[in-house]
Amino acid sequence: MAGRRVNVNVGVLGHIDSGKTALARALSTTASTAAFDKQPQSRERGITLDLGFSCFSVPLPARLRPAPLGAEPEPEPGAEPRLQVTLVDCPGHASLIRTIIGGAQIIDLMMLVIDVTKGMQTQSAECLVIGQIACQKLVVVLNKTDLLPEGKRQAAIDKMTKKMQKTLENTKFRGAPIIPVAARPGGPDAPETEAPQGIPELIELLTSQISIPRRDPSGPFLMSVDHCFSIKGQGTVMTGTILSGSVSLGDSVEIPTLKVVRKVKSMQMFHTPVTSAVQGDRLGICVTQFDPKLLERGLVCAPESLHTVHAALVSVEKIPYFRGSLQTKAKFHITVGHETVMGRVMFFSPAPDSFDHEPVLDSFDFSQEYLFQEQYLCPGSVPAETDRGEADSRVGQASEGRCPRQQWALVEFEKPVTCPRLCLVIGSRLDADIHANTCRLAFHGVLLHGLEDKNYAESALPTLRVYKLKHKHGIVERVMDDYSVIGRSLFKKETNIQLFVGLKVHLSTGELGVIASAFGQSGKFKVHVPGLYPRELKTYVHTKACTRMFRAA
Repeated sequence: MAGRRVNVNVGVLGHIDSGKTALARALSTTASTAAFDKQPQSRERGITLDLGFSCFSVPLPARLRPAPLGAEPEPEPGAEPRLQVTLVDCPGHASLIRTIIGGAQIIDLMMLVIDVTKGMQTQSAECLVIGQIACQKLVVVLNKTDLLPEGKRQAAIDKMTKKMQKTLENTKFRGAPIIPVAARPGGPDAPETEAPQGIPELIELLTSQISIPRRDPSGPFLMSVDHCFSIKGQGTVMTGTILSGSVSLGDSVEIPTLKVVRKVKSMQMFHTPVTSAVQGDRLGICVTQFDPKLLERGLVCAPESLHTVHAALVSVEKIPYFRGSLQTKAKFHITVGHETVMGRVMFFSPAPDSFDHEPVLDSFDFSQEYLFQEQYLCPGSVPAETDRGEADSRVGQASEGRCPRQQWALVEFEKPVTCPRLCLVIGSRLDADIHANTCRLAFHGVLLHGLEDKNYAESALPTLRVYKLKHKHGIVERVMDDYSVIGRSLFKKETNIQLFVGLKVHLSTGELGVIASAFGQSGKFKVHVPGLYPRELKTYVHTKACTRMFRAA
């Protein structure tokens, strides 16, 4: 552990012009090649257009150090372990939400930056939603306190603090700490000599809130690349965050979108050469030359460890702030890592008698039967269907609170994506009006199984046992004996009734039976009713038939 830097990634998110980049600059002691709006386009427009990375470090708190084993020697001067906090500065403009989502997926803790003079704004709310999906801890930073009248400053800060506490009440971040700062007193045109306010207190708060996620160096190497550039005479540099596994000098790595393998020539962490790096580290890897324009963003991995998929089975959950229903056959912007593509969805759920089963978030069971849904089921949802029987049934499930604990979607991508299993998936409506005060994020989930075959509709979907419920109504023609009735007006005379033998039949008097056989050649059928059957029969009977489907037509 001596001399080791433990890295934690902290996202800096918020509405445009809330002072995120100024805050990252005030906190940082080291900047990467992509920090503080170095892009010419960013400087020209005066806004953050891409992810920026910088860092600061503090002595590793005692609570984060492993317990000593026996009598360990005192560390040498300068060899004390350090906590390195990598700041991921995300854009705030609504049109750059894809970049924000990509940045949020690599953070361990989120700083939500709020302009104290304006409070929560549209992108502040979207960033809060993204934070609830992507990370476990939040610190709210009330920035630009220097713009408040000095005599009323504390009262205004207290008022905004209460507002933010109320906003967080119904989120997973209830009770999150809120701290006031002035990252750039006087604004961007103020002289550099004007010292930031509240930064030491913020560093202390962040240090107290940070917990080190479990880092596992085993498993295949996978890194999310956010910038790529070439250095003449040395090679091509890819910078990013290691998502799993580890990498060392001399290792071979694959760039799956380019289908090329390259050898690692050198590595750096914020300008410091290193020989190895593990999950969670922010890293720059120099490999043998390739055209950096071919990989602005993406993944780099251990050779042959990632696959490209054309469709995926995803465990999904609707984002409650999204207005409207999630309809089967609808198209959404699907974000997987730094990649966003259009995709069509088909929703399905467990069979009704399995609605209360414990969710399984690490695998998909192809041996189970699943129930097709015209839309994602949630309390109060009303399926948009033309078949009255189907609509009545599913509306009943939702309105009576019988929504399943887990639901899935078959997501068919318009163009293939390269991604690991169990990665985060976010579905959005990014074509919605960015000026409307609505949440564009529709659902999120975990990718359980990818379909790699381009012809997956023929090769893979037949193994997906999704069926539709259909309800038909017939008439009891007569009672045959105490255990059987003869029914009609349910099937056409040419129907092969043998296909429906064993399906359940509900009589209007409440009894439950099963179709036993055909009766004659005119479409009549025999129903077996276990137990003594009452003589006072009403005349209507309806059946619930299951037809298996392989894909939503």
